[in-house]
Amino acid sequence: MKAPPRLQSLIEEGLIDTVVRQLMSGKEAMVFVVRCGGETRCAKVYKEATQRSFRQAVDYTENRKVKNSRQARAMAKGTKFGRQAQEAAWQSAEVDALYRLAAAGVRVPKPYNFHDGVLLMELVADANGDAAPRLNDVAFTPEEARTHHATLLKEVVRMLCAGVVHGDLSEFNILLAEDGPVIIDLPQAVDAAGNNHASRMLLRDVANLRAFFGQSAPELLATSYGAEIWDLYQRGLLRVDTVLTGRYEPVQGSVDLGSILREIDDARDEEAARRLRMGVA
Repeated sequence: MKAPPRLQSLIEEGLIDTVVRQLMSGKEAMVFVVRCGGETRCAKVYKEATQRSFRQAVDYTENRKVKNSRQARAMAKGTKFGRQAQEAAWQSAEVDALYRLAAAGVRVPKPYNFHDGVLLMELVADANGDAAPRLNDVAFTPEEARTHHATLLKEVVRMLCAGVVHGDLSEFNILLAEDGPVIIDLPQAVDAAGNNHASRMLLRDVANLRAFFGQSAPELLATSYGAEIWDLYQRGLLRVDTVLTGRYEPVQGSVDLGSILREIDDARDEEAARRLRMGVA
């Protein structure tokens, strides 16, 4: 296919050879299958801020570092330069998170390059070598649901041990590769220790996994892995090999994670109702 304008510069730079096809168009970016030498990869082309439906909520951008104080002042004032700096910071957040998580052994696409608002990374494939489907496009047996749920909880723990919370984790941004789930879409990832909303986001991420896989394995709906994981993290006891129980008993005087979980459940139910009204699967 003819290369989109945003990818033409990468062809001229020799970073990619040809554009094979468009893979998908999401709320924040378009993804294309490209050829780089003898390899097939994907190129994520970020949409301009005015074209995106996903807003850079202050909850996500809280405490994010910028290159210098001039950028910080411009971003605070909302100047044209500040908006450009904010957009660049939003895009680079995913790049930084991918490199950080890949180095920590988290199952994310391997990043290769970031150039002119385009992220080149591994194409996650299924058993046939085709682009892997999202979880929401796959039906699972109870055993498969339990297995993938357990795998993803380990990935959430590994991410948290690396200091990162996904912040928008659901069946819509997890791919089912030949060898298991792979987590994608990380521009909204937050620093676990530096963001005051990290605990709420972690609990919501885990609650989303529970709700999705609980459709196939209902016993998962009674678990409290999110509260257990965050409690262990707060007390400095969380390790990548920590054995989780799915049970959580609040300690006297601790944060009321139960009420936070109820809020998350309510928000999830409202979102499900909204999707139903809109006819979204």
